[in-house]
This record gives sequence, C-alpha cells and structure tokens, in this order.
Amino acid sequence: MPTANLGRPAADRHANNFDFLRLVAALTVIFSHSFMISAGTQSNEPLVWLTHNQCSLGLVAVFVFFVISGYLVTESFCRNPKPGGFVLRRAMRLYPGLLVNGLVTAFVLGPIVTSLPLSSYFADPGLRDFLWEIAAMWPGPLTLPGVTFADTTVGLLINGALWTLCFEAMMYATVLILGIARSLRLSTAVALLVLGIVAIYWDERSSLAWLGYLRGWLWMLSHFAAGMVMYFLRGRIVFRWYYALLAVGLLVLTSQIGEFITFFSLSGGYLTIYAAQTRYRPRLDYARRVGDLSYGIYIYGWPCEELVMWLSGGRAHWWEVTLGSLVLVLPLAWLSWHGVEKWALRWARGRRKPAALAPPVLPESAGADS
Repeated sequence: MPTANLGRPAADRHANNFDFLRLVAALTVIFSHSFMISAGTQSNEPLVWLTHNQCSLGLVAVFVFFVISGYLVTESFCRNPKPGGFVLRRAMRLYPGLLVNGLVTAFVLGPIVTSLPLSSYFADPGLRDFLWEIAAMWPGPLTLPGVTFADTTVGLLINGALWTLCFEAMMYATVLILGIARSLRLSTAVALLVLGIVAIYWDERSSLAWLGYLRGWLWMLSHFAAGMVMYFLRGRIVFRWYYALLAVGLLVLTSQIGEFITFFSLSGGYLTIYAAQTRYRPRLDYARRVGDLSYGIYIYGWPCEELVMWLSGGRAHWWEVTLGSLVLVLPLAWLSWHGVEKWALRWARGRRKPAALAPPVLPESAGADS
C-alpha cells in the first residue's frame, strides 16, 4: 500500500524504518497469498491457524500499511496544507504505477494465459471492462477474457490484492476533507479510531454489507486513524520494549477471545510506529540504495503468483508459489519504481510551491518536523 514520505530533507526522510516496514509488509502479503493461490484456501496459513480463522498474515500486513499511511499522509497534509497539492501528490502515488500495472496485466499477462484466440481476446468487451475497473480502482473481482490460471477458487482472479486501493484513496479523501474543514486534529483522529473499532465489532455480529463501499472504509478506518493518532501524539508517546511486549500480549489475548481484528489497531498501531521510529538502522534503509519497491511488489505480487501456478500446471505448492513469484516480482517492482513511480512523485513534488507560501498549520499540528 502507498504512503507519502516526500518533501522532508533527505536525512530526516530516511531516519526511520518506514520504508523497510512497507517492504516487509508487501513480502508478507505475497507469502500469505501463496496459500490461497496454491490451494484455494488459507486454512493452513500460519496466522489463520493460530487465530482460529480470524485473520491472515496478509490482512495484518494490510493493516500495517494503513497505520503507516495514516501517520505519513496526515503528516503530509499538516506539513503542506494546500488541497490541490495534496490531491496531486496522492494521485501520483497511486495512479501511475497502478495504470501501468493494469496495461501490463491486460496486454502482456492476459495474452500469454488466455485460452481464446488473440483476435477474440482483444475484441472481447471484458478487456475494456477490466481496464475501466483498474482506472476506477474497483475492488474486484478482476478477470480477463479466457484467463484461468488454475482450477482453484481464485484461479480466475487477475489481481486479488488491488481491493485495498480504493479504500486507501478514501482515506486520502478523509484527510483532505478534515483538512479543508480545519478539523484535522487529535480529537477527530481519536473519534475516527473509536468509530472504526465499533464498526468492525458491529459488522462481525450484524452485517454492514448494505453500506457498500462505506463498509470497507469503516473496516480500514481504525487502522488508518491509529496512525493519525500516533502522528498527533508524536514526541509524547513513550516507546519502550516492555510496552511493545505488552502490546504483543494484548494481541494474543484478543485472538483468544475472538476479537483479534476488532482491536488490532490499538496494539498493532503502537507496534507499527514503535518499529518505524525506534532502533533505526541505516543498513535496513534499502530504499536509498535500490528504490522503494513496496508498492510495486504489492500490485504485481498476485499476478506473478498466479503466473507461477499457471506455469506449474496448477500443481505448485505454497512455497514454490512464493519463491517463484519473487523471482518475477522483484525485477518488476524495480522497473515500476525507477520507470514510473519515482518520476511521477518527483513531478508532483516539483510543482509544489515553497512551504513559506503555505497557510499556517492547525494548532494541534504545529511543530511538525516533517
């Protein structure tokens, strides 16, 4: 999942573990998806087994993405509270890489795998529909004409990871609306955190499916809001290893009472920012050397895993899917960053006016160091 860390001085921007955490989260998503893609079920996935079918490692990684995003995107608006510039930066973070991913999937992967003659494939309305769905960030399921990777429950799905992006965009819109309304502050973030927790608790007992897209926004809200809260409390929260251990203990407790996801944002939010802001090690700052690969890994991971399944004739085991997909996805992520993403971000950053011309930041956001 994409986040923002542009605009800070280079030394400050890299004096944390955010890039490394995003990389770990993206790789965790690939590992978790390998169980579903190889067998059509995640019942043997480690965290699914440990939490008695409450949550997968992939979903935890998505929650971590949203916590990081809540922290850094809130920081981004508070640092430069110009709505137009904010929208441009957020759009350039999501869209260029995603649109290229959609084109590569539709015009390279699809023709390789489809069972249709190429003339029929390119003439099929399903190809046009797929491209529109990518552009609209439709959460899926995404399919292409005649494309079946394996005879499993997810063998038809082109990219089962993109469902989170529309909710990420909705979080950006939430920050934008709050910023314009001059309500982007700690009290609002706490209210959103509580609302998200209550919504998950309610949905697990009485389905909120009738809310449509808003339901997904509510499911991700507490995790994004946890990042917002941590940003507004920066410098005031004490990060200690024994508090982190206590947070892990609370995760274990909530898993035992069947509320792992409901309350993950509380312990998981603390643990995420603790890992990002403490014990910084320059050698973990891989992005300075090879680029920020996390978004590319995330958006290309599922298609690469499905391709490995197809190449194996639908017989690959989870570990073969994981390792085989990494051989494909790492070069693709590198090309996505160096060929598309970083240029779009630099263009958006270059269009930003000097910070001195920006209006003052809200009182509760004053003193932002990024």
